[in-house]
Amino acid sequence: MQIWVDADACPKAIKEVIFRASKRTEVMSTFVSNHLISLPASIFIKRVIVSQGFDVADRYIIEHARPNDLVITSDIPLANEVIKKGAHALSHRGTHYTQRNISQHMANRELFGSLRDCGLLNSGPSTIAKKDLQLFANGLDKILTHS
Repeated sequence: MQIWVDADACPKAIKEVIFRASKRTEVMSTFVSNHLISLPASIFIKRVIVSQGFDVADRYIIEHARPNDLVITSDIPLANEVIKKGAHALSHRGTHYTQRNISQHMANRELFGSLRDCGLLNSGPSTIAKKDLQLFANGLDKILTHS
């Protein structure tokens, strides 16, 4: 198993949890972004910087993720694509996207996008709370220990 992190929009607190889990479990974590991000020195943590552009990091992750890998992302279309490849997908808030629930998440994404486009909804996701951080850490641990 390898962890792939959609790092451009990944909150710092989530990255910290991934750093600790990667070192503890000795699972390689690759942070993919289109800009330089700060990472601690570790043989289990590396970065890939892709070129600027829409979904370039997503395409890189889709291309390189393998069955049973774990992708950390809150990008539901990216989660959908890696699930099709047999990989796991976990959101920053601890949602484990699966073949059983991804279609519902895709439908909700479309609905909320339509509501925003019509001006009926104007807020995005809230900031990561302690509860979200704990849910993420628990979800990450569960996937790493059961795969």
